[in-house]
Amino acid sequence: MFLTISTSGTAAQPATDLGFLLHKHPGRAQRFSTSYGTAHVFYPQADADHCTAALLLEVDTVALVRRGKGKGRGGAPDAALAQYVNDRPYAASSLLAVALSTVFSSALRGVCTARPERAAAPLPLRVEVPALPARGGPDLVRGLFEPLGWTVTAEPVALDTEFPQWGDSRYVRLVLESERLTLAEALRHLYVLLPVLDDAKHYWVSSDEVDKLLRAGEGWLSTHPEQKLITSRYLSRRWSLTRQAMEQLEMVRLAETDDSEVESIDNAVEEEAETEERPTPLAAQRREAILAALRESGAARVLDLGCGQGELVRELLKDVRFTEIVGVDVSVRALTIACRRLKLDRMGERQAARVELVQGSLAYTDNRLKGYDAAVLSEVIEHLDLPRLPALEYSVFGHARPRTVLVTTPNVEYNVRWETLPAGHVRHGDHRFEWTREEFRAWAAAVAERHGYEVGFRPVGPDDPEVGPPTQMAVFHRDDHPEKHTEHTEHVGNTEKEAKAA
Repeated sequence: MFLTISTSGTAAQPATDLGFLLHKHPGRAQRFSTSYGTAHVFYPQADADHCTAALLLEVDTVALVRRGKGKGRGGAPDAALAQYVNDRPYAASSLLAVALSTVFSSALRGVCTARPERAAAPLPLRVEVPALPARGGPDLVRGLFEPLGWTVTAEPVALDTEFPQWGDSRYVRLVLESERLTLAEALRHLYVLLPVLDDAKHYWVSSDEVDKLLRAGEGWLSTHPEQKLITSRYLSRRWSLTRQAMEQLEMVRLAETDDSEVESIDNAVEEEAETEERPTPLAAQRREAILAALRESGAARVLDLGCGQGELVRELLKDVRFTEIVGVDVSVRALTIACRRLKLDRMGERQAARVELVQGSLAYTDNRLKGYDAAVLSEVIEHLDLPRLPALEYSVFGHARPRTVLVTTPNVEYNVRWETLPAGHVRHGDHRFEWTREEFRAWAAAVAERHGYEVGFRPVGPDDPEVGPPTQMAVFHRDDHPEKHTEHTEHVGNTEKEAKAA
């Protein structure tokens, strides 16, 4: 991928000031590592009259496939061939936009301590992109850039010059020229509109992309005639994020019309209401209890069995003491969502080396799960039919045998405290059963005795004096020292008596 930025100058204001504005010296070539390849910055021409800075992005196609985890255009599981035959190494896209923001981050913000007056002033600029995917053709290219003050040349690229009857491809050679824009404004236009014209992104688009769009679009996007198309495409047509961005852009437009601040327009909710303390969701309390138990156990290598969409895996990644985290789920769809939410495609190499997501069923033994310090079964067992529980039990406690196992499950006695839950109903339509505290303790004690574990119990959530906590957690621990066997047997025996007396 290739892009050039050129400017002209005079003896008083030499064109080589472009090097100060970009924070890249015209006298040497520089290279920068990115998540998907290497970016090179060099100056084909640099003198007082004319200066051109070039950005060349060498895409590592192997890293693109591996880190992409099968996501994005051309990477779907049912289009495996497209991993090897695509335009990513050649045509400007979100890869180039990300490299642009990485390499020229200070220029994108308009920061230049050496030449602050040049950074704040319009420059004679010429931007060339030899190959740009344009879904919508040259007309859309002009419709996006011309309202921003650019003179646009968008030349269609023929499919094959030897066969002109085949017509044009979806690519254009783009030339932008302007004397009305600052360098920072030009870079922000490119950062947003390159992936918009490509109509695809190489990474999962999450809510933080709204903030990126609003920052890069400050001063121009709220009044752009193609605002809706830009917003929708930039956010990969995710309607919830698009709606959120459009609402915020409308607030910006109203504030600019009234010559006031956005905060003075967006005052429908009193400040006191925003600062009211909200109760911690039960799911968050459950994760906190699990993390506390794992830290107490001293575990470093952890299995999240039935990881779902990766909420616990994300929390584990925040704590460096957990050096290896494996999420396991039978659902490929859940693992795909987890992959996107964890942003594995954009994660640094060191962080990515700590986590792995694998597809597997807990009803079968799996040698990949052996040798770990701890395993978590958070809200998993109630999703299995009771006759299948012995298979899960042996798979985890008999075959994988981590030192510590944490099991959480709903306490059915607490259901009477849920005002919105009809009497006799379980909390989730996929729950095959929900146990009382006595039933859960009896099951856990029997499992511990059969497989040589000790087990204790902890409440998760408010511990109601009448019906107990909303979630119950069993903490299994295995100590392989022979001298501990007698103590283990006595503990299990006491646990069974406690369960019967409960």
